[in-house]
Order: sequence, then structure tokens, then C-alpha cells
Amino acid sequence: MSEEIVKMSEKGQLVVPSEIREQAGFKPSDRFLAVPVEDGVIFKKIELDIDSEYEELSQNIQKRFREEDVDEDVVEDAIEWARDQKA
Repeated sequence: MSEEIVKMSEKGQLVVPSEIREQAGFKPSDRFLAVPVEDGVIFKKIELDIDSEYEELSQNIQKRFREEDVDEDVVEDAIEWARDQKA
């Protein structure tokens, strides 16, 4: 991989040169972790498993509802109330 100079836009965006994107296999939907270092920032590509995180959160909520004996009607009423508040 060769080094290239890039310029930051007024919106704070940096463009990864096409040769680097292709060699690294970066895609537009990829996510990166920005890590500040003494003289700048290092970007590390990361993988997020949103589906897995959602499933774990959903299971935790269901477990808590069972523990607190919250029934489905109460949840539906709360959702309806919250939607009315947005209107």
C-alpha cells in the first residue's frame, strides 16, 4: 500500500484513496473506530453485529418483564401512550 496525502473537507470528512479502499476491501457501509493518538487519529475498521445485539437486548427486556410480572397489555398501553406524546 502506498501512502497518499488527503485533505479534510469543511464538514470534517476525509476521503480514503481508491487504491487503499480497493486493497483493504473497504465498502461504503463499513464502520471505523477513531482512536486519537499523539499526532493524529488512527482509524480501525470494525464489525458490528447489530442483529445479535438486538436479539440480546430483546431477550434481556423479556426476562426483566417476566421478573417484574409486566404483561403484554401494559406494554401495549405504554407504546400507545408514547406514540400519542409524539403527535
